[in-house]
Amino acid sequence: MPGPVAVSDVQSDPSCIAASLSAPSGLQVTFRPLAAGDAGILGPYFAGLSPETRRRFAPHAFDQATADRLCATIDYAGTIAMVATIPMVATIPMIATVQDGPQERVVAYFICVLGVAPVERERYARAGVELDPLTDCTVAPSVADAYQDRGLGSCLMGYLIQVARRLGRKRLVLMGGVQATNARAVHYYQKHGFRTVSTFESPAGFYNHDMVLDLGLLESI
Repeated sequence: MPGPVAVSDVQSDPSCIAASLSAPSGLQVTFRPLAAGDAGILGPYFAGLSPETRRRFAPHAFDQATADRLCATIDYAGTIAMVATIPMVATIPMIATVQDGPQERVVAYFICVLGVAPVERERYARAGVELDPLTDCTVAPSVADAYQDRGLGSCLMGYLIQVARRLGRKRLVLMGGVQATNARAVHYYQKHGFRTVSTFESPAGFYNHDMVLDLGLLESI
């Protein structure tokens, strides 16, 4: 893993935190920051998510308008959204010598907010954990349904953790927590070193775990 990187480096050259990665299943992906020209591939990714995945991952709407807005308002100083992409395969390669349209397809979308929202800080403070928006960050990962349970999410989270450390961040917290009934996701975060600090109810009748990853502790293990 390369050395430390500043947000200004990402702003001038987003590829400085991009990588070609291989999931345990053998799937090869490019994991890179979202770019202004990605609306045409991010929108279909959102539209293709199943109702179950949408229910578990809900930081914003899942439609083309949202994809357009995200790609038109990129500001790496505040939020670094990462997409994992694979090449589009021509259905008739002998004829399609010139490809029109997208050359990539999004198979995962991870949000990394460089900071912590007030509502998150308040919840954690009630649990005795004082978050620092200058050194902590908030994450929300998602993977396309067809690529879940193949090790891709773990591969990408491992890399994102390294990016956060390169950016000088000290802790990662989950955006909105993780649903207590989502045992698979809870295990996923625990596997990467996240620990549960509290459980809260929102909305009424639905419980969520706030989980934090201490990057300094991770480094010492």
